Amino acid sequence: MAQQPLLILTAVDVRRATEAGTSRATTISTLTIPPINFVTTEHSPGGGVMAVNFTQPRIEALEPTFSCKGLDPEVFRGMGVVDRWVFAAVYKDAKTNRDIAARGIIEGAVTSWEPDESDPTELQGSAYSFAEVTHLEFNLGGRELIYFDFWERAARRDGEDLFASVRRALGA
Repeated sequence: MAQQPLLILTAVDVRRATEAGTSRATTISTLTIPPINFVTTEHSPGGGVMAVNFTQPRIEALEPTFSCKGLDPEVFRGMGVVDRWVFAAVYKDAKTNRDIAARGIIEGAVTSWEPDESDPTELQGSAYSFAEVTHLEFNLGGRELIYFDFWERAARRDGEDLFASVRRALGA
C-alpha cells in the first residue's frame, strides 16, 4: 500500500501572470489561498428526522491574500482592477527530497491594503486582499487539483468536470 507523501512548504511567491519582473519571492511573508467551500443547500423536511446540507457543484466567493515585508508600491498600480496573478509555491517531498512545483492562477482585483503598525526599528509589512475573483486553478507537480472559472462555467476537481451535466441540462 502506497503512503501519502509528506509535503513540506519551502518557498512561496506572488506575481502578475502577464508581466515579467513582478516576483515578490524576497519580500513575501505569507500567502493565503482561500478556503474552497462548496455551496450547500439546507433541506429540513417537516416530516423528517434531520436536516441535510446538500452539496452543489459550485463554490463560495474566494478572497485570497498575501503579505509582504516593506511597502510594495507596484501593487497599487493595479488596485481595483481585475488582473491575472500567479501564486507559486515549492513543496519538498520529505521522503524523496524532491522539489514539487505548485501553481495557483487567480483572476481578481486587489481591493484592500492593510499596512502594519509603523515602527522604524522593524520592517513594516503590508497585507493585500483580493475580491471579484472569477478564476482559480491550482496545480501540484503539473496535476490539476482544482479549476473554477465563473465565465466558462467550469468546475473541475482532479480533472473531473463537476458542472458538465448541468451545462448539458441547460442546453448550453
